Amino acid sequence: MYISVIVLPLLSAVTVGFFGRLFGKKGAILLANFFVILTFTVSCLMFYEVNLSGTKVMIVLWDWLNIGTLQLQWSFLFDTLTCTMLFVITSISSLVHVYSVSYMEHDPHIVRFMSYLSLFTFFMIVLVTSGNFIQLFMGWEGVGVSSYLLINFWFTRIAANQSAIKAILVNRLGDIGILVALLLIFKTTQTFDFGIVFSLLDFIKDDTILIGFLEYNVVTCISIGLFIGAVGKSAQVGLHTWLPDAMEGPTPVSALIHAATMVTAGVFVLIRVSPILTYSTVSLVIITIFGAITGFFAGCIGIFQNDLKRVIAYSTCSQLGYMVMVCGLSNYSIALFHLMNHAFFKALLFLSAGSVIHAVMDEQDMRRMGGLIRILPMTYSLFVIGSFSLMGFPYTTGYYSKELILEIGVSSFNTYSFFSYCLLLIGAACTAFYSVRLLYFTFLAEINVSKAAVKYIHESPILMYLPMLILGFGSIFVGYILKDMYIGVGTTLYQNSLVDGLDNKFINLLQAEFLSVVIKLIPVIVSILVSILAYIGYNNYSKIFYSQDNTYLKVYKFFNKKWYFDILYNRLFVIPVLNFGNTITFKMIDRGVIEHIGPTGIVRLLKFNEKFFKQHMSGFIFKSVFIMVISIILY
Repeated sequence: MYISVIVLPLLSAVTVGFFGRLFGKKGAILLANFFVILTFTVSCLMFYEVNLSGTKVMIVLWDWLNIGTLQLQWSFLFDTLTCTMLFVITSISSLVHVYSVSYMEHDPHIVRFMSYLSLFTFFMIVLVTSGNFIQLFMGWEGVGVSSYLLINFWFTRIAANQSAIKAILVNRLGDIGILVALLLIFKTTQTFDFGIVFSLLDFIKDDTILIGFLEYNVVTCISIGLFIGAVGKSAQVGLHTWLPDAMEGPTPVSALIHAATMVTAGVFVLIRVSPILTYSTVSLVIITIFGAITGFFAGCIGIFQNDLKRVIAYSTCSQLGYMVMVCGLSNYSIALFHLMNHAFFKALLFLSAGSVIHAVMDEQDMRRMGGLIRILPMTYSLFVIGSFSLMGFPYTTGYYSKELILEIGVSSFNTYSFFSYCLLLIGAACTAFYSVRLLYFTFLAEINVSKAAVKYIHESPILMYLPMLILGFGSIFVGYILKDMYIGVGTTLYQNSLVDGLDNKFINLLQAEFLSVVIKLIPVIVSILVSILAYIGYNNYSKIFYSQDNTYLKVYKFFNKKWYFDILYNRLFVIPVLNFGNTITFKMIDRGVIEHIGPTGIVRLLKFNEKFFKQHMSGFIFKSVFIMVISIILY
C-alpha cells in the first residue's frame, strides 16, 4: 500500500504520456483520473493508519550507492508530517485533474497536460516521502522540472516561455543554498539519512567551519543554506519574482502547483529539518523576519494588481510568509496546520478564478468584468467562501490557523517576533482590502464585459463545479474539524515527526491561549473594518482610487510595478551578465580563442601537413619512418 502511493502517479504519467494516443483522448483522460483518485484513496488509508492509529512506517527497498563512507538507500519515511502532506497533495491533485477535464476540453493537447499533472504529483510525493536528503533533493528538482513543463504548457506563447525560464532560473538560485547545506551535512555527519543526522545534532552543535578568515557554526550554516532553498521554492522576498509570472500557465496549474503543493515544498523542508533549525537561534531570527517581510510586502503589492490570478498569486506569497514566520518562532505544527488549511481555500480561489476566466472568454483583467454576480451566482458564492477564509473571517478554515499565527507572534515576548506581528497585521489588513477589491471588480461593480463575452457567459459544467464545491466545504469546516488534532495543547499526533518549541514544547501555544480577548480580536476587527471601508470606498467614493494626483500616481506605480524588483534585478544582474556573455564568453572566448585553437586551427594544421607531406614524401622508406617517429613524439 505504501509503495503504491508513489508508483501510481508515475504509472499514470508514463502510460498517459507515452501511450495516450493508443487509448484515445477520452481513454487517456479517464486513465489519468483513475490513477490519481486511486492514489488519493490509498493516501486516506495511510492517513488513518499513521496519523489516527499512531503508527510510523519506514520502508527500505534496496541499497542505492555504497562509495566509501557514503551509503545511500532507497528509503521512504511515512510519519505524521508525510501523511498529512500526502493527503493535501493527492486530494488537491485529484480535484484539479477532474476540474481540468472540462476546463481544458477544447485544448488539443489535453492528454499531454494530464501526463504533466501526474508527473508533478509523482515528484511531489517523492519529495515528501523521502527518507534521506538526496532523495528529497531529487523530488525537489523533479518538482521544478514539472513546474517548468506546466507553466510552459502553451509553449507557442512568448510570455509562457519567459515565465517558465524565469521560474526555473530563480529556483536554481535557491538550489545553490540546498546543495551547500547538503555538502556541509555530509562533511559533518558522513551520512544523508534523516534519522542519523538528527540524532547526531547534539554532538556537532558546537562544530565550526572556516569560511575565508572567519569561523562559523556548522549547524547555523546548514540551517541558512536550507532556508535559502526554501526562499526560492516558497517565493519569499528576494526570490519571489517567479511566482506571479507563473500565472501564465493554465489555471488548473496555478491551483495545483502555485497554491497548494509546490510553493509549500519550502515550508515542508523547514518543518522536516526542524531538529536542525532548533539548534540555530540566528537562523530562526532570520527566518522569522523574512517571513514577516514577505507577508507585508506581498499584501501591499496585491492591492494594486489588476490581473485576477496575479492578485491571488500575491496572496499566496503573503500566506507563505505567515507559514515561514511561525517556523522561525519554532511552532512547526501551526505552520503545517496553516499549510493544510491554505491548500483548500487557495485552490478554491484559483479554481473559482478559472471558472470566471472560462466564462468571460479568457479575460483576466478585473476591470473588464463586473456584474457577474447575476450571471454566475454559484461561482460568486464559492469565491466569497474562499476570500473569507483567506481573510481569516471567524469560523472559516483560515481563521483557526492564521489568527493563531498572529497570536504566537505577539505572545513570544521578544523584539523580532513583535516586529513580525506588526508587519503581518498590516499584511492582514492588505489581504482584506484586496479580497474585497477583487470581489467588487469581478462581481459587484457595473458590468464592463465586452459584448461578445456577454453572449458567451455561462455557469461552468458539473465537472468544474464538483471540485469547487468540495473545496468550498473544506474551506469552511477543515480548520474546525482538525484544529484540536493538529494544534491542540497536549496532542500526541506528531510523536517525533517535528520538534516544537525552543525550550518547552507548546510554551508559545500556551502563552497565546491565555492572551487577553482584546489582543486576540485585533486581527479580526482590523480585517472586518478594512473590508467594510474598502466596499464603501469602491461603491460610493470610487473617484478616490482614480485620483490624478501626482503623489498618488507615484505610489500606485511603485506598488503596481512590484517595488521595481524586476527592473532592479534586470539592471544589476541580468543585463550585465548578458553583456558579459556576449562580449567576453561568446565573441572573445568562443569565437576567438576556442575557434582559432579548435576548428580553425585544425584546418590550418591540416593544410600545413598537406604541404609538408607533399614536399617530403618522396617514396623513400627512411623519410617515411622519420616522419612517423617525429609525429608520434610530438603527439
